[in-house]
Amino acid sequence: MLTQLRQGVRDNILQELVLNKQNVFWQMSRLIVRLVIGLVFAFFGLINYFGNVSENPVTGEKQRVQMTPQQEVVLGRQSRSQMAGQHGGLYPDQNLQAYLDQVGDRLVKQSTASKSPYPYEFHLLRDNRTINAFALPGGQVFITAALMGRLNSEAQLAGVLGHEIGHVVGRHGAEHVAKQQLGAAMVGAIGVATSDGQGGGRNAAILARAVNQMVNLKYGREDELESDRLGFQFMTQAGYNPKGIVELMAILGSARGGSQQPEFFSTHPDPGNRIEQLKAIIQQNYPNGIPSSLSEGKQNFARIVAPRI
Repeated sequence: MLTQLRQGVRDNILQELVLNKQNVFWQMSRLIVRLVIGLVFAFFGLINYFGNVSENPVTGEKQRVQMTPQQEVVLGRQSRSQMAGQHGGLYPDQNLQAYLDQVGDRLVKQSTASKSPYPYEFHLLRDNRTINAFALPGGQVFITAALMGRLNSEAQLAGVLGHEIGHVVGRHGAEHVAKQQLGAAMVGAIGVATSDGQGGGRNAAILARAVNQMVNLKYGREDELESDRLGFQFMTQAGYNPKGIVELMAILGSARGGSQQPEFFSTHPDPGNRIEQLKAIIQQNYPNGIPSSLSEGKQNFARIVAPRI
């Protein structure tokens, strides 16, 4: 009887060991499958990012972008109402809007920006507190009433719009979207690989994706420097005095210490020594001085803008 009892205990122990081994085996198998799927996600994300290279028709730069110019246009148009809504909507003055369109169209049509495949639209926002200007992919360009009210010449306005057109032409938004998509692919791979079947991996993926989007939200140093150079190029080709963009940066810099901290430097990180860099570009292009044919347009700006904003 005792022998049979011992045998039964040994059988139970062996059975539990076998079951435990089977559970460990299946858990390891599921982990390996998740890791393989995660690696596949990561592999195709990397292939998709590094395999999509196109040449910018204006700058000649090789860029990793996944959207076509037509997709950029659609994205910008879909987002313009939302962006305007965040700044109180459009400024209710048709004469000011017509003037903004006139300056913006001149910058595009009389410069190499016309080689870009985008239908540009310029928007004056009602916001009279936030000192900012920005652009969406595909040619949607915005300036707030607060920034417009700080300017005193058409050349300064051309400096603002030229810089933002530079972001569009440089496809900086499309490059950021491509980086976000790569980040999302990596996040998806991590989420699959770390999934515990109880939502833990999914929650980790959602958090990591949100962080990834925040990291890639702002323009980088090189984007800003390129947009400064392109803005200078576009405004001078359109007949504007490049002093305007230097004065613009001085105006924005002087607003740093006031109650209206310029949001421009939040969405457009300052590369440092910006005014000196712009002066160097002017000196390099005009070693004998800025030609008198390049206009500042102070009288025209004062006549149209000052009474209305």
